[in-house]
Amino acid sequence: MEQSLTFYADGLGWKKSSASEGNIVFFKVGGLVLALYPKNLFEEDATVPMNSGGYSPFSMGYCAKSEKEVDEIIAKAMESGATQIKPPQKVFWGGYSGYFADPDGFLWEVAYAPTFEFDEQQNLKMP
Repeated sequence: MEQSLTFYADGLGWKKSSASEGNIVFFKVGGLVLALYPKNLFEEDATVPMNSGGYSPFSMGYCAKSEKEVDEIIAKAMESGATQIKPPQKVFWGGYSGYFADPDGFLWEVAYAPTFEFDEQQNLKMP
């Protein structure tokens, strides 16, 4: 985690978002958000050991606008051939999320947080 934080913040000069707290660090990069999270906590959250079964300590995230949208996106992924990793559920950080693996084995977290804000183009706003 420290090595990655140093790389992105000091090496690339990316600015940490004020939304960063505790063990998670956010960087707004163009229209994307990069979140760094300790590997052991990621394994616990995703409910799969990393570097086994084809999974790496990396996931892409879909920021949903409601718990209902989380359920809909994960259901659509399952119908389209994804593998459910962690069913949608209330999570320790106060939101609602679930994980799936796409047909190539890449992990996706679909998450809703009451604190998420979106702009007029429906892009996640990040302080």
